[in-house]
Amino acid sequence: MSRILSCPRCQKAGPLRSSPQSPREHFASVLFVAPFLCPSCSHRFLASHLWLDHSTHPLDRREHLRIPVRLYLSFSGGKVRGEGTVLDLSMGGCIIRSETQVHKNDIFYLQLSLDEGESPLELAAMVHSVSARGIAFKFLRAAQENKRLLAFVQAQTSDQPAKPSAKVGVAA
Repeated sequence: MSRILSCPRCQKAGPLRSSPQSPREHFASVLFVAPFLCPSCSHRFLASHLWLDHSTHPLDRREHLRIPVRLYLSFSGGKVRGEGTVLDLSMGGCIIRSETQVHKNDIFYLQLSLDEGESPLELAAMVHSVSARGIAFKFLRAAQENKRLLAFVQAQTSDQPAKPSAKVGVAA
């Protein structure tokens, strides 16, 4: 007796359950209603999570779908300047490989090259973590509302399955 949830705005299946961010959403959780975020159109909405067909694995419950990419990126902040390769990207952040030394919570100005011949996408981000896998950046609020970033992620995910795989984003 399970059901599959669809986004009320774009009608695509596979919205991702999100963490409550407002008093209204916290109150709704008492009534078995949870916030969801559509990875296709970034619409946030409330829905009952009872009898939903969804994974309980933490990687499958990330707020933003992460897509594998290979893109050039340069970044600067304070006295630190660096460059690297973006390994995967989402509306919430990205993971890059770089030789530059950075620290958790450092804030950087990123320039991400999406397409040749176009100006780089400019984003503000904070270092979420540094590990053997790479540097995980969490985009600041203005970056999450960037229309070019949204269009690029949507174009890349249009060929992806609606249900997220193990390649998903940093919880943001």
